[in-house]
This record gives sequence, structure tokens and C-alpha cells, in this order.
Amino acid sequence: MAFRTILTVTGPNTGDNDLKLAADLCNEIGAHLAVLVVAIAAPPPVGEYAAVVSEAWLEARQSDENLLKKRATAVSAFLAGRAPLADVSSEYPEAGWADDTIGRRARYADITVFGPELLANETLKSKTIEGALFSSGKPLLLIPQGSRPTLKPKRVLVAWDARLESSRAVRESLDMLAGADEVHLVMVDPVEDDHGAEPGADAAAYLARHGVNVTVDRLPSLNHSVVDVLRRHAADIAADLMVMGAYGHSRLRERIFGGVTISMLEDPPMPILMAH
Repeated sequence: MAFRTILTVTGPNTGDNDLKLAADLCNEIGAHLAVLVVAIAAPPPVGEYAAVVSEAWLEARQSDENLLKKRATAVSAFLAGRAPLADVSSEYPEAGWADDTIGRRARYADITVFGPELLANETLKSKTIEGALFSSGKPLLLIPQGSRPTLKPKRVLVAWDARLESSRAVRESLDMLAGADEVHLVMVDPVEDDHGAEPGADAAAYLARHGVNVTVDRLPSLNHSVVDVLRRHAADIAADLMVMGAYGHSRLRERIFGGVTISMLEDPPMPILMAH
């Protein structure tokens, strides 16, 4: 699908590099940039000392809110001239509800861009992944440090396993895939029961009907992990984007990720578009 609104998330003590990356991507395709500035509120004091420390807690909360407003103003100033189509909003949720807050905002964007500064912020990173990826129904674009992201990639690796999540990732990235010079549909140790008599043929035919120049790559793992095989093949074909499904579920507000998903979230080797 076409990306008309791109969301990025930043914190009150975060730099501006992620904002610049997101603004450049918006300018590349003429999209609107939505920035959500999030500060996670400290929990209120409990127990026998609550009355003693409550005043300090209220002062800390007011300080956080002032810092949040200051950061939102600074973000607006930074984007002036860099992103002609942009809006900035801020939220101060409790830790237990931060992912829901981010997820609600992400539902009104086509994709959330997740830059290296956010990847390095462990608290905000986990809440953004939970909200933007697993609570919005929209894809996430991971951008690791040192990479050159683009929404007009020339060579794309699609990690395909015939499951719902990978199908969703392909659907969300169809416009980019159709515009690429090469798309490699990659399967690691494909099983006929899951993929049909000719693994990848149905998916390739589907993509071809959308004008995608697709090649099917069936790869053996040879005792290597799926993650290592995908990383190595992406380097071999000089891919500038990987597209894959994200696997996980929620129970009592905890996320349990599939092995490939968590490895890529922890250490993305290149820009990765994920969808759940």
C-alpha cells in the first residue's frame, strides 16, 4: 500500500537524528510526518512512606511534564523547513499503558519508523514495539545505525514462510516491491505441506500479478539458524530492505516473540519492514 502518513516516536531526552531520518523518508515519497513525543510517568508512591514522598513525586511529575512540553516545542522547531507536512503531539502515560497509547496513535499512520536512537532506548523501544507493531495493525520500519533507509528500495529480500504474518508484510509493502528492480522471495528449508508442491510458486505468481520482478530463492539452513541464513543472503544480494512477518502474542501484557522476530528486533542487520 502507499504510505501517506509516517509516524515516528521520540522521547524528551532523545536526539534529533531519528527525526531527520523520518523527515527524509517523508520527503522522499511526499508523505505526512507525525511525531509522537512520549515520556513515561513514574508510578505513584505506595506503602507506609507514600505520604512522605508524595510531594517529591508530584514535583518530579510536574518537571517531567514541563520537559515533555519543551521537547515537543523543540521538535516542531527542528522540523520547520525539514518536513513541510508534519504534526507533533505528546503523551505522558503510565508505564503500564504506554504501549496502548502508542498503539492508538500508530493506527492513524500507515507505518511507524523506528530509528537507531529509539532502538537504543530500552524502555521506550519495548513500549513502541508492543504498541506500534502489535496493537496498531500497521507495519514497522526498523532502521539500524549506519544504514541508509529508503522507501524506494532497489533490491528487497522478502522472508517468506507462507504464514499470515508474512502475507501481511508482503501486502503492506506491495507498492515498494512493485517499484524495486529485484525482489527475492526467500524460504529457508521450505516444507511442502506448508508451501505446496512447488514452494514459493503461489506467492511469486501473486507478486508478479502486481508487477513485481520476483525471484524465488529456496535456501537450506545447513545447521545454521534461520536468522543467520537470512542475514547472509541479504548481504549476498546487496538488499537494501528486508520484509518479514513479526510473530508474537500478548498474555497478561507480556510479549512472547518468535525466535527470528526477537533476533531481528534486537539486532537488525539492515532496514527491516515488519508486520504482524
